[in-house]
Amino acid sequence: MAAPLDDMFSRCVDPGKTGNCVEVRFIDNVKGKGLFAKKPFKKGDTIFIEHPLVCAQFLWNALYKYKACDYCLRALETAEENARRLSSLPGLSLPHPELCKVRSELHQACPHCQVMYCSSECRQAAWEQYHQVLCLGPSCDDPDHPINKLKDAWRSAHYPPETSSIMLMARMVATVKQAQDKGRWQRLFSHFCSRAANEQEEIAHKLLGEKFQGQLALLRNLFTTALYNDHLSQWFTPEGFRSLFALVGTNGQGIGTSSLSQWVHACDALELPRQQREQLDAFIDQLYKDIDKETGDFLNCEGSGLYLLQSSCNHSCVPNAEASFPDNNFLLHLSALSDISPGEEICISYLDCCQRDRSRHSRHKILRENYLFVCSCQKCMSQMDDADVTSEDEDEVEGETEGDDMEDEMTDV
Repeated sequence: MAAPLDDMFSRCVDPGKTGNCVEVRFIDNVKGKGLFAKKPFKKGDTIFIEHPLVCAQFLWNALYKYKACDYCLRALETAEENARRLSSLPGLSLPHPELCKVRSELHQACPHCQVMYCSSECRQAAWEQYHQVLCLGPSCDDPDHPINKLKDAWRSAHYPPETSSIMLMARMVATVKQAQDKGRWQRLFSHFCSRAANEQEEIAHKLLGEKFQGQLALLRNLFTTALYNDHLSQWFTPEGFRSLFALVGTNGQGIGTSSLSQWVHACDALELPRQQREQLDAFIDQLYKDIDKETGDFLNCEGSGLYLLQSSCNHSCVPNAEASFPDNNFLLHLSALSDISPGEEICISYLDCCQRDRSRHSRHKILRENYLFVCSCQKCMSQMDDADVTSEDEDEVEGETEGDDMEDEMTDV
C-alpha cells in the first residue's frame, strides 16, 4: 500500500508551505512518479528542506574515527580537531577558530552504550524513534553481540567507498518495532520504489560483489537473529529481505557533513584586507594539499538516509535542482539550479558534473550499471539523433581520467 499524498510532505520542515509549492504526480509505468512545481522558483531558491525517515553513518566511516552524531550525522570534531586528524599534523592550529560551529559542551552520550550525540535533543529523538531497540548497553564492545556480528559481516562484504549501510535497514525495523502506530511507518517505508527480482539481484551484486548470494544469505540470517519481529515477518523472508536490501540500495541518499568544510565556508565569507585574504587562502590551499596527501578524498562524515519527498525526484542529465546539506547535519535542502516554471518537473542528477559532460553512451552505461535504468531526459533524447562521436574506447579513457565513483552526488557543507 502506497503512502497517502499527505504523508509525502510529513518530514519537511514546513509541510504546509511545501505542499503549496510542489506536488507528486504519477507519470507512467516506466518513470513512476515525479515531483512537479506548483509555483515559480528562481535559480538559487530553496524548494524545500526535509528530514529523513531514517539515516545512518557508514560503518567503515565510523570505524575510521569520523565522529558524527548518531542521530543527525552532525560532525562532532571541531574544525581544528578534524584538520589535525585528516592531515596527520597534531600541532596544527587553525586561524579564526571562532568560526567553528561545533559546540562540544552540548554533546551527550547515551548513558547505556555511550553512543555520542550532538545534543540532548538528538539523544532523546533517537531514543524515542529506534535506539531503545538498538542500544547495546554494556555489550557495545562484545564481538558476539548479534548486532555487532551483523556490522562486522557488512564491513566484510561492503568496502569503501561506501554507498549504503545495513544499519539503515536495522533502523527501519527498530523504528517500526518501537512505534505506537506501526502501520503508518510501514506505509511511509512502502512509498519507496520497489524493484523486480532480477533488479534486486543486480543491486545486491553491486553492493556486495561477486559472492553476493552467499553474503546476502549470511546477512539475512544475522539480521533475523538480531532484529526479528512477528509484525514485520515479511521483511525477514529471503524475498522480503532482498526487497528491503534493494529499497535501501536504490533510494538511499548520500549525506556528507564536515566541520572543517563549514569553517572554510565561513572563512570565505570574511571581509579581510587583501594581504590577510591572500595569507588565509594560501593557508587553506596548503591544508587541503596536506590532507590530500594523507587522506585522499575521504574528508567527510558520510552516511545515507531515506528522504520521502526527495525520493520522488527523477534523474536528468540536465538537472534543475540539487540536494545539499548546508546545516552540517541530515537536513536535506533541495535548491533550484535554474528558474523553474509552474508545472515543470523538478529533477536532480545521479551523476556528478564530470559524468554529466561525458557522451550519451557513457552516461547511459553508468546509469544502467549503477541505477538500472536508461535515461530519457531531454538531453539524452536530443542526442539520440546526433552522431555519438565518443567511442567506447574513448569512454574508457574518460573513465581513467575522471574516475568511476558512482555514489549519489553529495554536496559538502
